[in-house]
Amino acid sequence: MKFVASLSAALLVLLTAQAASAQSSYPNKPVKILVGFTPGTAPDLAARILAERFAEVWGTPFVVENLQGAGSNIATERVAKSAADGTTLLMGGNSALVINPSLYDKLPFDPVKDFAPISQVFIAANVLAVPPEQPVKTVAELVALAKAQPGKLSYGHAGVGTSQHLGAELFKYMAHVDIASVPYRGTTALMPDLLANRIAMSFANIVNVVPLAKEGKLRALAITSVKRSALAPDLPTMAESGFPGFEAVPWFGLLAPSGTPQDIIDKLHGETVKTLALPEVRKKFDELGLEPVGNTPAEFAAVIRKETPEWAKVIKDAGIKLGN
Repeated sequence: MKFVASLSAALLVLLTAQAASAQSSYPNKPVKILVGFTPGTAPDLAARILAERFAEVWGTPFVVENLQGAGSNIATERVAKSAADGTTLLMGGNSALVINPSLYDKLPFDPVKDFAPISQVFIAANVLAVPPEQPVKTVAELVALAKAQPGKLSYGHAGVGTSQHLGAELFKYMAHVDIASVPYRGTTALMPDLLANRIAMSFANIVNVVPLAKEGKLRALAITSVKRSALAPDLPTMAESGFPGFEAVPWFGLLAPSGTPQDIIDKLHGETVKTLALPEVRKKFDELGLEPVGNTPAEFAAVIRKETPEWAKVIKDAGIKLGN
């Protein structure tokens, strides 16, 4: 019995040492964080904040790679099919993980089976914005204009399945208006056309809209979150603007390919939470209009499971079809 007990104790010590060694050895080579949107967007900026902190703490390069297109499906698929060793991570959002399963007949990845959630990083909001040349100052006036010119106005969005796309389609459904959809590869890609009045409106990310609205280059009409933002406290919500229950917000979180060792997930989660709690990071997020989250892998997974059927119902009820 003493021999068995000693052997068990030795094995326990060995396994503990091996786990500690494995954890301490990560990361031992450069790590990529893929973002499915253009540089300068909220997920890109958040990913760069984390990458800079991780590189500083662990002394290993963390590089953000922008792989935009298809509502971030391209970047999401790339990570899903990457080696499960923690060297390729995803700054993934609800567009690919929650919304797209209801828009596409078939996806090249499974949002639940192909990923190991690490932590939600932030929740943001979109802002309904128009060029100053558009003769509207409120959502009600925009609706009236759209009804007077059915099919003639257009809106730009960051890709099929993004919260910007779904927010605009939900607006069309609730307002009973006909507005053409124009897809772009991210918010920053559509901004030149919005600023030049080549498209009439966009439910663009708050981080991109507010600075331009303050300069008078865009006119912000309403925000898509359920409550007003500290970044633009005078801006009404869509609900306050005549659309009760309207909510279309983007969130993003850090994920690894399914099968990534738990010690790597734990290490990344721990440092993500620490980073999001830093005063300078929280200040930066506040300036960007982002609400930091920092939940556990299990909580993050639960959010995905909960919101998928909720958005599926919205998409079905609104009759939203996959297209531009």
